[in-house]
Amino acid sequence: MTSTLAPDDARQRADDRLARRGRAVRMGPVSFPLRPRLVAVGLLTALVLFVLVVLNLSVGSTFIPPDRVWANVVGTSYDDYFTIWRVRMPRVVVGMLAGAALAAAGAITQTIMRNPLASPDLLGVTHGASAGVVGVMAFGGSYGIISGPLADIGVPALALTGGLAAGALCYGLAWRGGIDGFRLLLVGVGVSTVLMNLTLWMLTLGDVSDTGRAMVWIAGSLAMSTWQDALPVTVALVLVLPLALVAARTLDVLSYSDEVVRSLGVRLELARTTTLVLAVLLAAFGTSAAGPILFVSLACPQIALRLARTSRPPVLLSALVGAVLTCAADLLARNLISVQLPVGIVTGCLGALYLIYLLVRGNRKVQA
Repeated sequence: MTSTLAPDDARQRADDRLARRGRAVRMGPVSFPLRPRLVAVGLLTALVLFVLVVLNLSVGSTFIPPDRVWANVVGTSYDDYFTIWRVRMPRVVVGMLAGAALAAAGAITQTIMRNPLASPDLLGVTHGASAGVVGVMAFGGSYGIISGPLADIGVPALALTGGLAAGALCYGLAWRGGIDGFRLLLVGVGVSTVLMNLTLWMLTLGDVSDTGRAMVWIAGSLAMSTWQDALPVTVALVLVLPLALVAARTLDVLSYSDEVVRSLGVRLELARTTTLVLAVLLAAFGTSAAGPILFVSLACPQIALRLARTSRPPVLLSALVGAVLTCAADLLARNLISVQLPVGIVTGCLGALYLIYLLVRGNRKVQA
């Protein structure tokens, strides 16, 4: 006679065994598996990020030695206060936070869809947030719809609204008694195309100066970043990213087929919808801070997956890789040529090469 365990009981006993072997960390009722390679890669990525931050603060039109950067950061010197704290530091912080938010959103989306090509860029979320923000920029000054302090509040608010609306629209159009990842991806591409054309149409109606500012933002520029731009995405990361980490066990389950997920007693559509909302929130706030920085949400989760050798893209490591990629791209964008480039152009070039690599790799697997 064999005994069967409920899914929660089975998971609890498995966690207990891992904890006894020293391979899990328990915090009250919640336990996390301890993966030494993932921890080591995370620490190394954080070290690379620190080096890139120092380089971004040092290298520019005026070179500031690292020791002087450190002295201005800790407050023992104020010789380069304006350059570091008013010009370079906000740009670095906004880039890191936006890259981390977009990459974490991509990791969640790719896990839910079980597709390495699934990302907020291709599911309409980023374009929905862009349409909302361009609406503020293109019409805020020309028609007086949103101006003054309300414009600063309106940018993240409409980015969030646009991203949520685009995500809900894609989800509703793809629903056929359930959600198929491939169908949702195709619907997302269609919705993204419509929203992109809507954004271009709004740009033709606005004032030249306002639409020029919006075009710079669409390219994913960090040139005009301020501390105020960092606040919304900081709040989003502080509130949403821990929820995504707590939902890691759910993401582990969702990486399997629908039949396996249901056999474990998980309410598939509820779990998928909840985690997808987390991804939409991260992507919308990340886009509102720095614009649609291309391919960060697509490439970074796959890079983290290959570095950590896990079964799915790890959310926290993906966020770190996203911050690293954005900082490195911004360093190149500011110093590669005499004219500063939007960071989105650099990440777009790098991401396009990576997308070609994925397609070629997938084609070779099919032929084999």
